Amino acid sequence: MAQHPTNDLTVDYLTSAKKQFAYYKLLGEQTMSQVSDEALFWQYNEESNSIALIVKHLWGNMLSRWTDFLLTDGEKELRNRESEFENDMQTRDQVMARWQAGWDCLLTTLDGLQREDFQQEIFIRNMGHSVVEAINRQLAHYPYHVGQIVFIGKMVCNEKWTSLSIPRGHSEAYNADKFAQPKRKEHFTDELLR
Repeated sequence: MAQHPTNDLTVDYLTSAKKQFAYYKLLGEQTMSQVSDEALFWQYNEESNSIALIVKHLWGNMLSRWTDFLLTDGEKELRNRESEFENDMQTRDQVMARWQAGWDCLLTTLDGLQREDFQQEIFIRNMGHSVVEAINRQLAHYPYHVGQIVFIGKMVCNEKWTSLSIPRGHSEAYNADKFAQPKRKEHFTDELLR
């Protein structure tokens, strides 16, 4: 029996969303691996966030949004968003533990979604969302903050920064190499970092 096209589209969408989340997780990790322990806590000024504070905010948001994703409002009563912008961490291990806990919650939830779950309505701050809308909302939110992490990383590393994309001056050679290869479907590898 042929599968309904919507089912295939749901599976394709979820696979694509998971790849994109994994890509931005990797960008954040590659950035944090380049900065010193001290630089994780550096703030440009009092109004700006350090990498550590951005991680803490992502962690709080992820645990709130993705715990009991289909059953309870994505803004959990136990979440204290304001405290996410107050630093209570002193070490890289503490920062990375929160980073990993948030992403584990998100990716485990996505891995557990079934086709029929996409028919449900879920709520975030008492506002109804389709499952696709809820995923897209976070797929826009998290890269915004990962971009901030990368920007801070580039500032604090300065000339020691290792590009996470095609380094300046290498675009032509990179494209020549790609167009010299046969067309193929992209798979999630380090290639997506280019």
